Amino acid sequence: MPAPLCHIETSPDLPHSADVVVIGGGIIGVFAAYYLTLRGLSVALVEKGRIGAEQSSRNWGWCRQQNRDARELPIATKSLDLWESFGAESGESTGFSRCGLLYLSNDEAELDGWARWRDFARTAGVTTHMLDATEATRRGAATGRAWKGGVFSPTDGTADPANAAPAVARAILRRGGSVRQMCAARGLETQGGRISAVVTEHGTIRTRVAILAGGAWSSSFCHQAGIRLPLASIRSSILSVSAGTKGLPDALHTAAVSVTKRGDGGYTLAISGRGRVDPTAQQFRFAAQFLPMFARRFRSLLPGDLEGVRSGHETLRRWRAGGPTPMERVRILDPTPDQSTIELTHRRALELLPALKDTKITATWGGYIDSTPDGVPVIGEASGLPGLILAAGFSGHGFGIGPASGHLVADLVTGAAPIVDPRPYRAERFAGFTVGKVSDF
Repeated sequence: MPAPLCHIETSPDLPHSADVVVIGGGIIGVFAAYYLTLRGLSVALVEKGRIGAEQSSRNWGWCRQQNRDARELPIATKSLDLWESFGAESGESTGFSRCGLLYLSNDEAELDGWARWRDFARTAGVTTHMLDATEATRRGAATGRAWKGGVFSPTDGTADPANAAPAVARAILRRGGSVRQMCAARGLETQGGRISAVVTEHGTIRTRVAILAGGAWSSSFCHQAGIRLPLASIRSSILSVSAGTKGLPDALHTAAVSVTKRGDGGYTLAISGRGRVDPTAQQFRFAAQFLPMFARRFRSLLPGDLEGVRSGHETLRRWRAGGPTPMERVRILDPTPDQSTIELTHRRALELLPALKDTKITATWGGYIDSTPDGVPVIGEASGLPGLILAAGFSGHGFGIGPASGHLVADLVTGAAPIVDPRPYRAERFAGFTVGKVSDF
């Protein structure tokens, strides 16, 4: 069963030209396009499948500052403000609410780590509350357990993955932007050493700026242009259960399982960090850069199977812009969820929150999380190919930081003062990042 998603109707025609072409209709792509339309630019967004149909609808929906990497914290903080302001300025609902996020633990080392992060967060003006045993047990009353401690981050919240990206796409359309679904970008054209057009399966769009927000497809797309962008996909597995249960926290994390209330009143259940690593040619290509990350997470990352090869999103095959690409064969990445993880997640959730025993499983799904070696996204112009802006490798954090990430992309395109310092997100921080000889493809 695929993840729940609100389907929308989009532009029937493809423009011949645009100031900016956005490749990819996930949360990053739609917010980038939205903020560019606000600045009066003509924008054409092309999506090979459906808006928000891949990882942007397959995540927990958390919009958090808590436990962010220091490089990501500024963009997370800005995103929370933008989640709120988007609803007010667009009239669209993403389901965003600052409901607060609750973390509970009986592990002293974990609690110590959260306390250290709290001390760091204070220096950045972020409020987070450490909970003693009494307060943690009170806030976690739905578990029926005693807890040594926890964290409550009151200004963090959640949005609805089923509706968020479609809501932003509708706002783009109302402001005169073009959004085209079922339209794969096959390649780029260059002139004078910079982007001159994006070639799609339905025609060519002349432009001087292309934004690549292709999620798990981004590295293989870059490969066609001679760009070596290290990404590795992790296959996650999640389930949702029916509505009807009351008295549970809106968003709860424990080491065993995490639970999030959905827009339909049901709950999303997941195990943080757990996933399958499906071997692909791309995985082997970047293996040396990802070994440290895989080694740190060896307890939660399990060997995968040929699901990634069959999906084709990490191919090293070269394709031609004049013919079909792997993205047209697989319009939407909908990998098979790992059944053992689904069963373990459900069992742990029922043990943690007995009230969930009155619910039924409504959906199970898999998703590919595009990760960088350091878990921080790549946002910025590809050095060596002027006009190509990369926005990829969000490492499972893209939904929550989508608004400010899209805003930052718009800042870079227009030359405006950036909403956050863009330097930590430059791809050049990775050894071996290169832009080879670029030819039209």
